[in-house]
Amino acid sequence: MEHVNAMAAGAIIFVGAVQFILCLTIAAALYPAYSVSENYISDLGVGVSAPIFNASVFVLGLSAVASVHFMRGFVQDKIFLLFLTLCGIGAMGVGLFPQNYGVIHTFVSLLAFLFGSLSAIKSCKIQKPPMSYFAVVLGLISLVALVLFGASEVELHLGSGQVAAFYLGLGKGGMERMIAYPIILWATGFGGHLMGKSKN
Repeated sequence: MEHVNAMAAGAIIFVGAVQFILCLTIAAALYPAYSVSENYISDLGVGVSAPIFNASVFVLGLSAVASVHFMRGFVQDKIFLLFLTLCGIGAMGVGLFPQNYGVIHTFVSLLAFLFGSLSAIKSCKIQKPPMSYFAVVLGLISLVALVLFGASEVELHLGSGQVAAFYLGLGKGGMERMIAYPIILWATGFGGHLMGKSKN
């Protein structure tokens, strides 16, 4: 039964991450004059690209929560399962409450980003080297980028009128992607690990 649960959990989280990458690309292509550097990822949740992006990010979150259901049978680390559940709830919230929902959107985005990066780091005890090391590195990249992004957003909203220094020249969209992409990359690798585990 553990093998079946591992296969199901791995396949669900892998498919959720991959469909998000593909739909994110499609949504960005549909959005008029979209800039990876100057637009937030969540800009895609409003306008012509909204149906694709919002549905995709909701499915991403749902896949994380669903994978936790199957992992409960063989993963003993309850903190990791909690982190991944909160990340999934946050991602579903992003799909349900797009950017024009203001504070609610900001909160669910933070939930997804923070607990996504913490999930990657915490997963190191579930995986074997070298994947466990990669998971920590990806989680730390995401976490550091989240801090820099948050500092930049505070700087901008203080009304300095200058380009936020903590974006490191990447722009708000570029720095936000340095939060999101490592989590998605970890999720695809982690899904592959779980599917491989099911054959052991």
